[in-house]
Amino acid sequence: MDIRLNAVLPSVTAPLTSTSSLNNHDDAPSFAETLKGVFDKINQMQLDSAQLARQFAAGETDDLVRVVTTAEEASVALQLAVQVRNKVIEAYQEIMRMQV
Repeated sequence: MDIRLNAVLPSVTAPLTSTSSLNNHDDAPSFAETLKGVFDKINQMQLDSAQLARQFAAGETDDLVRVVTTAEEASVALQLAVQVRNKVIEAYQEIMRMQV
């Protein structure tokens, strides 16, 4: 199965073009905007998977491979998002335990 993380996490996998882009925060989306975009894409993947499953159940399509592949991609994307969320929460809790 070919999972394309670039479709789910484009800002994480995109290379930096120059060091001047690190100092220019005007064009860069905020962390919240980036997360919202990623979660919107994952949500759309889940909706597409459900729609294909309904079409297959109704007999509108007979492409079982596409139905299963789409469902698995949506599942893996959701699992990835949950693991990232868990790591972010774990990091936040670790920071909060630090003494200043």
